[in-house]
Amino acid sequence: MSTVITHKQFPNRKVYEMDLAGRPLKLEIGKVAELANASAMVTYGETTVLVAVTASARPRDGIDFFPLSVDFEEKLYAVGRIPGSFMRREGQPSLPAVLASRVIDRSIRPLFPYDFRNDVVVTCTVMSVDRDCSPEVTAMIGVSACLAFSDIPWVGPIGCLEVGYVDGQIVMNPNQEQRHNSKLDLTVAASQEKVIMIEAGASELPDDIMYDAIVKAHEEIKAQVALINRIVAEIGREKMTYDHADFNQELFDKIVAATMDEAKAAMDTDDKNVRETRWNALIDHWHELFLEEYPDMDKYLEEITYKFQKKIVKAWLLEGHRVDGRAKNEIRPLAAEVGVLPRVHGSGLFTRGQTQVLSICTLNTLSANQKLDTIWEDTEKRYMHHYNFPSYSVGEARGARSTNRREKGHGALAERALDPVIPSVDEFPYAIRVVSEVVSSNGSTSQGSICGSTLALMDAGVPIKAPVAGISCGLIQDDDGGFTTFIDIQGVEDFHGEMDFKVAGTKAGITAIQMDIKNDGLSHAIIKEALEITKDARFAILDEIMLPCISAPRSEVSKYAPKMITMKIDSDKIREVIGKGGSVIQKITAESGAQIDIEDDGTIHIASPDSAACDVAKKMIETIVFVPEVGSLYYGKVVRIMTFGAFVELAPGKDGMVHISKLADHRVEKVEDVVNIGDMIWVKVTEIDEKGRVNLSYKDALKEMKDNPGIKK
Repeated sequence: MSTVITHKQFPNRKVYEMDLAGRPLKLEIGKVAELANASAMVTYGETTVLVAVTASARPRDGIDFFPLSVDFEEKLYAVGRIPGSFMRREGQPSLPAVLASRVIDRSIRPLFPYDFRNDVVVTCTVMSVDRDCSPEVTAMIGVSACLAFSDIPWVGPIGCLEVGYVDGQIVMNPNQEQRHNSKLDLTVAASQEKVIMIEAGASELPDDIMYDAIVKAHEEIKAQVALINRIVAEIGREKMTYDHADFNQELFDKIVAATMDEAKAAMDTDDKNVRETRWNALIDHWHELFLEEYPDMDKYLEEITYKFQKKIVKAWLLEGHRVDGRAKNEIRPLAAEVGVLPRVHGSGLFTRGQTQVLSICTLNTLSANQKLDTIWEDTEKRYMHHYNFPSYSVGEARGARSTNRREKGHGALAERALDPVIPSVDEFPYAIRVVSEVVSSNGSTSQGSICGSTLALMDAGVPIKAPVAGISCGLIQDDDGGFTTFIDIQGVEDFHGEMDFKVAGTKAGITAIQMDIKNDGLSHAIIKEALEITKDARFAILDEIMLPCISAPRSEVSKYAPKMITMKIDSDKIREVIGKGGSVIQKITAESGAQIDIEDDGTIHIASPDSAACDVAKKMIETIVFVPEVGSLYYGKVVRIMTFGAFVELAPGKDGMVHISKLADHRVEKVEDVVNIGDMIWVKVTEIDEKGRVNLSYKDALKEMKDNPGIKK
């Protein structure tokens, strides 16, 4: 019996195309991943990302949140590489992949229904990378399209663009060369009407240019939204019906009516612990009032608490009243301190209200740079910033777990904010790691870590270009579209507000932005006001708190930090310094006690806590690479005498020969008549022959010294 083969047909295959910043964007739908709720193969230039979105048929039991998972999967075959791990396969996602997942999550999450409890999983698999075309932008557009035409409830679509600032011009979706020269790395996601997400790093970019870049990106994004709307019109599916999250509105209304005054009294404090104690007592009162009538009320308490507190906070903020009594432009009490910890290389404690972050700076040789194994261009990282958020910081009794995505994201935000002011390797040849330990949290810990880390860097003697401060801005909107912004949000305002607009920068300009929202987006007016009030706030923090604490980086690194000497040798001499199998450099390290890093261009970094050890290592290397110059004078030791001349050691292992005829300006019968073994004499290099032999002259050296009496031993 012969085998029967049928050619697969793809009757539902559709291809949609548009021009995106001068490069083609193509969405191919209906050919791959047919069993997902929706999928698309998205190609931008030659970057290709497979996007698949799936949703469970039923809600997950016993949860009071929307279970959304976004996975940005980087495959190293996309850049023609084999993973460097022992298993030679991809493992846990790299930090850039985690950050890409977070950017997509923050862009799409606000547009899902509030009471949707079905699991939704978004998977973006990067299959090919064109360095000129961002895989993050490609993935975001694909996710928006798939969610929009799928049966999953979602009120998009949105579009996405990266923005650069090159040679004084705003550039949409910059290519690789433009990114290298750009003062801005901005990602914007937006709907037709509003901006949904902002993520930015910048080299002290003025606030007005940042605002213009965001607005121009939004205008460009509208073309993407139009394309996705066309896709929905042609192949969009009816949105699924779902079981709405259970909530007892009747009970909620009764609780609000009966205890509004008590709830306001409980909320009206600047102490998070006091507020929680008061609210727990209020819950006990609810039980007394309503448990008999509503025996299942406990399953609604968390959401009742959330809605009740939000109702109070929103009403107060719209009236100009904040939970802790501050004005909307008032920052919580601040404190700054450096040199908090002994023996570490640098430390800074920054306090804002009940939020405290202790940052510690550690310096090491460049060999401690982090090696990167990702689809992105960078292969190593010199400046590293890590952020830890222990449970005790919020008063919870929970054991330590592995670093989560939030901690990675906040550390990356602080790193991005400070990276523009980190000195170059030529200025400061150290690997730098800063760790921010959140010891108390009541809102804006990421911005506290930026301030604390600036203090730690300056305390460590890192010559940063300018100090950086970070601050957050919140938002409350009324039902008619009116809005109120307020500076320095604490935890309860973050939880119940509609925006966390984080801005970090120096006096010269912005270095980082991260925007999180809970509503359906921001108008340009809100963004402009947020930039204005955060600018004033960060200037005040710098002038009134941080700079009075430490006005400039310390002139020297800590005595516990490695001392560093940088020298340059001819790259052809690197092999001699390393030696066969590393024998020479190992000997130098063992005898001097210094650590040595050699770069391919011949730059050598020598480090040790003892500066004398650095000097010893440098001298040993100078000896190895020493090459005498014709016409130069050297002071050397006579180490060997032959009948025809004397051999003089110019440097250990580097000899030259003075012919007997070059010992004096008269005839010399015996070499010993002029010099003996052990004598120290001046010689002049007259020739280096084709075999590398060095010929010297004692008489020429004496004549030159007579003509130039300033030459001394």
